Amino acid sequence: MDGIREIFAGMPWWVKWVAVPLLAVFVFGGVITSILGALIGIVFKLLLFVGLVGGLIFVVKKFSGGSKSSSGEW
Repeated sequence: MDGIREIFAGMPWWVKWVAVPLLAVFVFGGVITSILGALIGIVFKLLLFVGLVGGLIFVVKKFSGGSKSSSGEW
């Protein structure tokens, strides 16, 4: 780790704070967008699932007359 610090110590500030992050985004940008896309897709599908289950429960309760039976329903 000290070798890397020594190399960066002699560099101008814009190399450390502008050029290196831009290179990292350029090289790993596809990986970053793939991971973010997958995470957003999973969250969207999870929210869609929760909404559909909630809608199903609402419809079943609305059309079942709202009467509760003592048959051990949850």
